[in-house]
Amino acid sequence: MPPEDLASLLGSRLCHDLIGPVGAIGNGVELLLAAPDSAADDIAMLSETVRALTARLRFYRVAFGLSQGSQPQPRSEIQSILADLYPSGRIGIDWHSPGQIPRDEVKAAFLLVLCGEQSIRGTGHIRVLQDEAGWSITLSSPRLLPEPRLWSLLDDPMQARDLAAGEVQFALAGLQLAKLARRPDLEAGHEALRVSF
Repeated sequence: MPPEDLASLLGSRLCHDLIGPVGAIGNGVELLLAAPDSAADDIAMLSETVRALTARLRFYRVAFGLSQGSQPQPRSEIQSILADLYPSGRIGIDWHSPGQIPRDEVKAAFLLVLCGEQSIRGTGHIRVLQDEAGWSITLSSPRLLPEPRLWSLLDDPMQARDLAAGEVQFALAGLQLAKLARRPDLEAGHEALRVSF
């Protein structure tokens, strides 16, 4: 798939993912204007939506933005981003790493988290671990539905064909792993999947 097509898919994905929260904020403002007596509940809803939207934007800045090679990213900043990423509680996420991690590696891990998010159809959990053995991202869910066609792009992102906007992260993760000169290792089970690099 040509890079310009990936860029277009990424633009479509960002617009799709962000229009909902922005619309919810607009609706909240309309409710405040129409019924000022219920302001406390409306402000609480607006605050939660803004917090989730901010977390998603911060996450996308790392996952889709330009990474400056080995520029360090503090673990505290990563955990701050992840804390509000899944406000509904549908997906839980744990991050375990040293205090400073190269940003280009964090970018790869964030892209793989997005891949995992797409593979969890109901509730589930994502565990990210970085230690002396490398990185591993483990997904667990009673409704885990990984599509082999998509996960194979981690090994060969140039074979991407007919991707939907919500699938672009698989090709981008493969490109980022290639940039890091890392090969992914995938282990899939019935209710769990682990990718390491």
